Amino acid sequence: MLFDTHAHLNAVQYEEDLEQVIERARAEGVSHIVVVGFDRPTIDRAIELAERYPFIYAAVGWHPVDAIDMTDDDLEMIEQLAAHPKVVALGEMGLDYHWDKSPKDVQQDVFRRQIALAKKVKLPIIIHNREATADILKILQEENAAEVGGIMHCFSGSVEVAKQCIDMNFFISLGGPVTFKNAKKPKEVAKEIPLRHLLIETDCPYLTPHPFRGKRNEPSYVKYVAEAIAEIKNVSFAEVAETTAENAKKLFAIDR
Repeated sequence: MLFDTHAHLNAVQYEEDLEQVIERARAEGVSHIVVVGFDRPTIDRAIELAERYPFIYAAVGWHPVDAIDMTDDDLEMIEQLAAHPKVVALGEMGLDYHWDKSPKDVQQDVFRRQIALAKKVKLPIIIHNREATADILKILQEENAAEVGGIMHCFSGSVEVAKQCIDMNFFISLGGPVTFKNAKKPKEVAKEIPLRHLLIETDCPYLTPHPFRGKRNEPSYVKYVAEAIAEIKNVSFAEVAETTAENAKKLFAIDR
């Protein structure tokens, strides 16, 4: 049982061979996938996939890079979709200071509004953080995001920051970078943070793990993430797969 907590099977990269990608995931023991939508087209597609496949669930939110495009109607749509039986989280949301399409103040406002909405609809949140750790932590604290908790998606920070996030009721999700030879921080986090606080993900089609780095990622490759964590922690692959899957099911309130 492997649970890929963050996949973009709604991306154009899978338009031609989605069925085969899903078949490979199932063949490798992937039991659950959360497909993340972050603007209108990807949200629509995430819902469509979640309705079509029993083992696919959806997260809906607004990406910080596109914060400047979000309207009140978009937020209302997210609120309405939160009631959908296959929607298990809001996000991805957060801050991205790498790209400058959306000004920082706009990103922060859109982030705060989505946290408030998550508290209203009582769903966990999925956090996107790029070069914005201090402001992410500040906003999560100020908005009391611990009330809903959630996931620090594709976590790339220090053990110390991971512990601060765990204290606020967040799981630490590791992806492809934990398999990269020179990725010190994810490996340290995998070593120091107990399994009960960890999740695994692909973020496909991005961040493909070794040995496929540079090629398109897909959910079947989440096993390489689990294998890397098992090796670092000196525990069995089965223990990593089962514990992270149980963590995800608990967070997303999935009982099968």
